[in-house]
Amino acid sequence: MKITVDISENDLKDIMRFTGEKKKGPAIVRLVSDSLMLKRRRELSEEVMSGKFRVDLPDWRETRAREREHNRALWHR
Repeated sequence: MKITVDISENDLKDIMRFTGEKKKGPAIVRLVSDSLMLKRRRELSEEVMSGKFRVDLPDWRETRAREREHNRALWHR
């Protein structure tokens, strides 16, 4: 989607410098993408910290035992 935005020359120079892009359009696209990614990470982090989002991982000992058994089966065919 194309849009028109007013950005000062100084801000545009900073955007190009921060993103490493040589052209204006790709620099703005990258800045917006990076900003959205950071906002999404922050949002997910806040959900994890508040307990809204939770991941239950299996006990590492059980996982290790399954891996050992699997490896043993591979080597003793």
